[in-house]
Amino acid sequence: MVSGNLFHCRKHSWPPEEYVSRATLQLLDYDSAAPPKQAWRRRLNSHANILKEFSVTFMEAIQMIRLGLRLWSYVREEASYGRKAPIDPFTKESCKPSASQGVPLGGMGSGSISRGFRGEFKHWQIIPGSCEPSPVMANQFSIFISRDGGNKKYASVLAPGQHEGLGKNGDQGISSWGWNLSGQHSTYHALFPRAWTIYDGEPDPELKVSCRQISPFIPHNYKESSLPTAVFVYTLVNTGRERAKVSLLLTWANSIGGMSHLSGDHVNEPFIAEDGVSGVLLHHKTAKDNPPVTFAIASCETQNVNVTVLPCFGLSDTDHVTAKDIWGKMVQDGYFERENFNAGPTMPSSPGDTLCAAVSASAWVEPHGKCTVAFALAWSSPKVKFLKGNSYHRRYTKFYGTSERSALDIAHDALMNYKWWEEEIEKWQNPILRDDRIPEWYKFTLFNELYFLVAGGTVWTDSPSSDTDFRSHFGDYQHKSKNRENSDVSVTSGKISGQGASVAHIILNHNESTSANEVKDNDEKKVTRSLCKNYSAISQERKNGYIPLYHRAWSDPDDDDVGGFLYLEGVEYIMWCTYDVHFYASFALLALFPKIELSIQREFAKAVLSEDGRKVKFLAEGNSGIRKVRGAVPHDLGTHDPWHEMNAYNIHDTSRWKDLNPKFVLQVYRDFTATEDLSFAVDVWPAVRAAMEYMEQFDRDGDGLIENDGFPDQTYDAWTVHGISAYCGCLWLAALQAAAAMALRVGDKDFAEKCKSKFAKAKSVFEEKLWNGSYFNYDSGSSSNSKSIQADQLAGQWYTASSGMPSLFDDFKIRSTLSKIYDFNVMKIRGGRMGAVNGMHLNGKVNLSCMQSREIWTGVTYGLAATMILAGMEEQAFITAEGIFTAGWSEEGFGYWFQTPEGWTIDGHYRSLIYMRPLAIWGMQWALSLPKAILEAPKINMMERTYNSPLDVRSSFNERGIRKIAAKSRCFSISVFHCAC
Repeated sequence: MVSGNLFHCRKHSWPPEEYVSRATLQLLDYDSAAPPKQAWRRRLNSHANILKEFSVTFMEAIQMIRLGLRLWSYVREEASYGRKAPIDPFTKESCKPSASQGVPLGGMGSGSISRGFRGEFKHWQIIPGSCEPSPVMANQFSIFISRDGGNKKYASVLAPGQHEGLGKNGDQGISSWGWNLSGQHSTYHALFPRAWTIYDGEPDPELKVSCRQISPFIPHNYKESSLPTAVFVYTLVNTGRERAKVSLLLTWANSIGGMSHLSGDHVNEPFIAEDGVSGVLLHHKTAKDNPPVTFAIASCETQNVNVTVLPCFGLSDTDHVTAKDIWGKMVQDGYFERENFNAGPTMPSSPGDTLCAAVSASAWVEPHGKCTVAFALAWSSPKVKFLKGNSYHRRYTKFYGTSERSALDIAHDALMNYKWWEEEIEKWQNPILRDDRIPEWYKFTLFNELYFLVAGGTVWTDSPSSDTDFRSHFGDYQHKSKNRENSDVSVTSGKISGQGASVAHIILNHNESTSANEVKDNDEKKVTRSLCKNYSAISQERKNGYIPLYHRAWSDPDDDDVGGFLYLEGVEYIMWCTYDVHFYASFALLALFPKIELSIQREFAKAVLSEDGRKVKFLAEGNSGIRKVRGAVPHDLGTHDPWHEMNAYNIHDTSRWKDLNPKFVLQVYRDFTATEDLSFAVDVWPAVRAAMEYMEQFDRDGDGLIENDGFPDQTYDAWTVHGISAYCGCLWLAALQAAAAMALRVGDKDFAEKCKSKFAKAKSVFEEKLWNGSYFNYDSGSSSNSKSIQADQLAGQWYTASSGMPSLFDDFKIRSTLSKIYDFNVMKIRGGRMGAVNGMHLNGKVNLSCMQSREIWTGVTYGLAATMILAGMEEQAFITAEGIFTAGWSEEGFGYWFQTPEGWTIDGHYRSLIYMRPLAIWGMQWALSLPKAILEAPKINMMERTYNSPLDVRSSFNERGIRKIAAKSRCFSISVFHCAC
């Protein structure tokens, strides 16, 4: 349960002195061993409460009963094929989620392992789309200390207390180890991608220990950020009068989580590498024909540090060497025999047995002296295989090759390079951490929300899947489809009206079969050359003097090909790159890894021009349709065959959704403007135009504005919309403006004029039908829901301002709408301490018309706050976003740190942990510091008049593109900022 204090007091600063004594911090002020001033913190003895999952109300259950029955049948059907349905609310994990998460390990896209704040290695995601949440308790760091004279000895696992399954009498397993740490004087400090655990006199009162965890997540570095490795650096400070011998032990089970350690045929192998690096390789044979995985655990021997290994021990009393044996050995000697390095590979393990290994690093620490010991963990699974058969090499194989033994080289390089990694991480983070304009909670939450790019089931391949060569892409489609039942491929050429551009696209159907050699790309090459001519003047203008940070990163010649990148909507929603959610999350990728962001947009651009004619049953209505319609932006890139079988989502027919196409156009224009990548614009323009023309069918009365169809045809897929909607309509207005601006920049003037004409009509109708004097109604229908105050109604304006375009509405309407949302959706929910509820009525009551209208969506709240910042309402913006921190990340909150859910209810019941959309907090950072390329982008006059709006984004930024927060914002009565007055 959450204490009542959550809603009565606020804590805006977490000084480390409240968790670690000032004297200890001074002693550890060496080699980055002390935690930073801005970090998320927990005591190791903090209770990790079980989280409360959402439940539907009786009326909601009645409304969804048919959907539930169809979904149940679909889940069972998929299970019969050995597959997991992308959405499965019926199967619950045996390990109930708790408030115990911490910073995950590794870079992006090579599988991930999370580590709880108390030290558990958990949430294993080595196999794509599969998550094993339970911790492997044999994976531990332990410490053994003895002092001259032998009077003082200490031995303890560096994790607090007893855990479930431990403590059996006579057990030869890990319950025989010394679980002596109380955690009362030990603390965890997190600032992704690093974490610090400080043992302030535990277990030895005269020894201060800092363990810092470092992963190679380095923005704009497309090599190091792909590496599956992490380093643990222990700093030891001896405050006693006697010399201390300290041995640190890393134990590791040959496992990828769950019961995988019992499957048999696993092999361990000791190794000695260059530069004093030595350890053990653990070769894991996976089940179900999944690619094998090899772990490397290692340490680095120095003049003062001695490294030894034990290649094999077990957890039962029948093993030759037991867990109890190795604990006794370490207590007595503090090291293993050097001869173990010559042992060679072990015999393959038998089914039912657990094969473990250990690495020990020992050092003498002089009185009042210091010592550093480093360990590395790396894993190598070169191939990623999806359930329907397609395999790819992971991104890191581009640099380390395709051998499973590359784990050894990765571990070696991690131990050699981690100090450089830290320097690069600090260069990236320090400007934000030192920014006095923004509150402390925002700084560390901003970085910590990036955990999702590692722990969100990310896959990064070194494959041709994101190649811009249409012929190669289509040929691969044809090859893969040969094994599909009742499905052939025909490659045709489709005309896009207006410019005569011929763009190849795909139709997967049941009747036609045509060779891939029939692709006609001559016209495509001609239009590309033509469009490039139109860029020459713009390109020269952009290159005179200033090249923004985003452009510099994109133009790095060493990393032109970034392969294929996938990340899940959430670990409970197994769909890759869900696009309506990526709309919110993409600010993080654009700011930090812009090439990845553009590669994702290229994939969706190809998808727009493709069609998959195979039949799919849509579960909400029970009707059938084709999987992918040409011109429609897909909901996702698939589940079990990504890039080749899109739209794994089958609740509704997303070809009829009204938000996906506008979101595509808005993201493409924002990304093009920010990166100034001219070839990107040329490549994707045909898809942008096709996406806009596809939407014309939903303007049924010719007024320029699209209408919704009386079902949940947008990202709020349980919230019905009738007629014109504030959410989709606003996105459409913004997309018309973005498409017109982009059309002018690629030389398609006719289409630009067409979009401008539509915009003028649509804007007038939108305001006439939805503006009620203080905000925009939810929709133009006549239901009790129609006049709701929707938190996300200005999503289009958010992107308009974020992309440097003129505002969609006048200053009064924007500020009035945001103020209404702030007053009702934010402040009427526990005094603003929970974020913005999606729907509110004018009587101050939450909209209970459906499950989603009554929820608080974390990413939507961050997006709303970004919109407020861009409108000059910084005070309200940070109060709004702070509600997500307070309820989700604070000590008094619900415990959602490093597993931020899609949303929660007012009573703190979550839905969908570890979700993509909260990355939208980087939309706030984007708003605070717009790139210069955005500020200087050519402006378009949509209404045949000059825009001199008070909301012009240029007006509130200085010459470097940094938002100038008003002086009065420093003196808020609620102390969101530290007052310097």
